[in-house]
Amino acid sequence: MGTGERRLKRVIVTADDFGISTPVNEAIEDAYRHGILTTTCLMVGAPAADDAVRRAKQIPKMGVGLHLVIVCGRPILPASQVPDLVDALGRFDTNLFRAGVRYFFLPHVRRQLAREIRAQFEAFSKTGLSLDHVNAHKHLHIHPTVFSMILRIGKDYGLRAIRIPFEPLPPQGKVSVAEHFVSMWISLMRRRAARYEIRVNDRMYGLRDTGRMNLERLKPILESLPYGVSEVVCHPATGRWPEIEDAAYDYQFEEEYRALLHDDVRSAVKDADLISFRDIP
Repeated sequence: MGTGERRLKRVIVTADDFGISTPVNEAIEDAYRHGILTTTCLMVGAPAADDAVRRAKQIPKMGVGLHLVIVCGRPILPASQVPDLVDALGRFDTNLFRAGVRYFFLPHVRRQLAREIRAQFEAFSKTGLSLDHVNAHKHLHIHPTVFSMILRIGKDYGLRAIRIPFEPLPPQGKVSVAEHFVSMWISLMRRRAARYEIRVNDRMYGLRDTGRMNLERLKPILESLPYGVSEVVCHPATGRWPEIEDAAYDYQFEEEYRALLHDDVRSAVKDADLISFRDIP
């Protein structure tokens, strides 16, 4: 990226969880058509994935990435092929720390994990959609094992971009020891992605306010964006649905949906380029 390009404000406005439910799919389509949304990411094994793919094909300019699900959900492979990734009901672990430890230390678990990640890439490829980028549910692609698998497997499926889930500290914010080590790992992720010629965002907003990116939070973020490529992540829906996972039960889905359509939000990005990951120089 040249000096002049770095002086531009480029904004990727992403809605996660495309395919998880019809209300989410409805909000994503409408927020792209009539709001500031530019990008989404598909959960290929989710209940409303077919509906999401149908909608995406009607708006081909919307960037659609792969939202890998390897925790807090179900695999797309039969449980018999990934027995060490799932419980007796065929569900992934909901404890991110425990899952992360197993993914890192247990070779047989890593083999099954790679098999499932490849299967999800393959399922996305079969949709016929162009792969805009990749990330993971609960941002688990920050895990070193998962990140390495994405880079290695993704090259077989035309992977060109990946989300870097790094949110700058607020002014006067103090850096904890944990945040310091995460920052070091984020820098390493960027360097590894560069070696694979994978495009990345400079920063991300919506990590600390997950599920609460309403108008009051979204508007000031957009008004104060720095130069470079910023991703703003939301979770919009037109309404609630019965299968909302416990961790997302208090998410402000409808408020986030309305915020993406609001005139004040449109005004906040009037001096920025709205892009998808495929547009990163």
